[in-house]
Amino acid sequence: MKYLVRDKIFAIGDDYWIETEDGRHAFLVDGKALRLRDTLELKDPTGRVLITLRKKMFSIRDAMTIERDERPLATIRRKRLSLLRNHYRVALVEGTELDVSGKILDREFTVEYDGELLAHVSRRWFRVRETYAVNIVREDADAALLIAVVVCVIRMDERDRDHDGEDD
Repeated sequence: MKYLVRDKIFAIGDDYWIETEDGRHAFLVDGKALRLRDTLELKDPTGRVLITLRKKMFSIRDAMTIERDERPLATIRRKRLSLLRNHYRVALVEGTELDVSGKILDREFTVEYDGELLAHVSRRWFRVRETYAVNIVREDADAALLIAVVVCVIRMDERDRDHDGEDD
């Protein structure tokens, strides 16, 4: 299933809808502006919180946690950096890992588990420049978790880019 995201630079406090291909609201990304640390909530159309994303406070490397029902679900960290592709590792609490790699800022990347494609993020499917799609490939995949991973990785990558620009 494809989900559509109107691309913008994410800022704390920004709320935006992720829609299905046919234009129905699927997830609300709710930025929490008055929190000590960077926090986002992924909600269903009725307003129920499905997943909470938080920047880890005390981490050697930049990391974000994904929580469901106030319990840790996963931690996302940058794996390695190359000139053309970025890599992130998603460590799930039950011990499995997802690999996110590609051109994050260009919105051309994949989410894989053990070499199997779970989701593909791309702008190529649309003529509108500010829109990209998250195509959840497996029908039995946890769509909310994969959307949360995509939101998290893009947020972390944009934050890294902003910090790199400050050093100039």
